[in-house]
Amino acid sequence: MADIKSGPNPLFLREEDLRQGIELLFYAYRDFTAEPDAMLAKIGLGRAHHRVVYFVGRYPSITVTELLGILQITKQSLSRVLSDLVEQEYIAQRPGTKDRRQRLLTLTEKGVELERALSDAQRARIAQAYRAAGAASVEGFRTVMLGIIDPEDRAKFPPPGKR
Repeated sequence: MADIKSGPNPLFLREEDLRQGIELLFYAYRDFTAEPDAMLAKIGLGRAHHRVVYFVGRYPSITVTELLGILQITKQSLSRVLSDLVEQEYIAQRPGTKDRRQRLLTLTEKGVELERALSDAQRARIAQAYRAAGAASVEGFRTVMLGIIDPEDRAKFPPPGKR
């Protein structure tokens, strides 16, 4: 088996290596979002709606403030998207138990079905890529992705097996 460290020295990455990494992220994101985008377009929703549905499904009873922190969008932008999702009965809002001013967000049954449909293709795409790459590459990918995201968000992703 080849030594993992025998590839390009990460301390001296060439401009072309960095540009290819950027380009790969663009292509991967395009393909990763294509099928969900098509499903959403059929029901008059877009990528912003997908992000909200995903994170509300991932973190049931998430507060609006917590969601704003994850998405890093304005209250106005979230309000518009959330209004659509509540109106179309994909998301339910209820007041907080300790602070009635808080709004807790959960997926409705209809929202759970939408989230599942949107995520199934993405999970399959990631699973296929992970299987083809192997465990060491998957861990390398995880390390690279953690290195790209802002440091304050890294703690949200404990090592596998420690969740």
